[in-house]
Amino acid sequence: MRTQAPALPPLEQAPIRPSYARMERVLIVLIVVLLAVGAWQAGRGVWIHAKALLAQALIASAWDRTLAEGAPVRPWPWADTWPVARLSVPRLGVVRYVLAGSGGAALAFGPGHVTGTAHPGDGGNSVIAGHRDTHFSFLQEVRIGDEMVVERPDGTRVRYRVGDARILDRRSTWVMEQAGPSRLTLVTCYPFGALRAGGPERYVLLAFLS
Repeated sequence: MRTQAPALPPLEQAPIRPSYARMERVLIVLIVVLLAVGAWQAGRGVWIHAKALLAQALIASAWDRTLAEGAPVRPWPWADTWPVARLSVPRLGVVRYVLAGSGGAALAFGPGHVTGTAHPGDGGNSVIAGHRDTHFSFLQEVRIGDEMVVERPDGTRVRYRVGDARILDRRSTWVMEQAGPSRLTLVTCYPFGALRAGGPERYVLLAFLS
């Protein structure tokens, strides 16, 4: 009589659902991380622009006091710069307060007057630099023939007319030269939509006494 082999227990299937659950958890974590990074980047951009706007408000107040008192006024006690002129473009409704010096500390809060060039509104070549993505972003909208008005610390207003705009290599130093007609030279990085600042090109706008 043949012996019947004992029945084998059924094979257990691998637990599929737990692996899917792990994958879902990993995906959720990745999504949260990506959202957090995106929010941080967006918040950083908002903070940069908010800081620029707040600084301009404090600088505007310092300019009003400069006009009233006849002496330079720092926008906040620890500032190492102060407003030296008020620049406006009537057609665009743009107003900017020009700060003393064009170092990083000044340019973080507004356009800066380059030391060694004529003061804004005086005879000679007054060179003013600014960041293309904040205070000087409006330069891409300026047209040849637009009027620019510079208010000096004594309240005098000097009018200029935009006469030229050029894209130059950053090593082009002639834009700093004082020879020639009295003018404003506004300089910023180029192109305006570049992801990184400090490239090899500069956008230079020239405005002459009108």
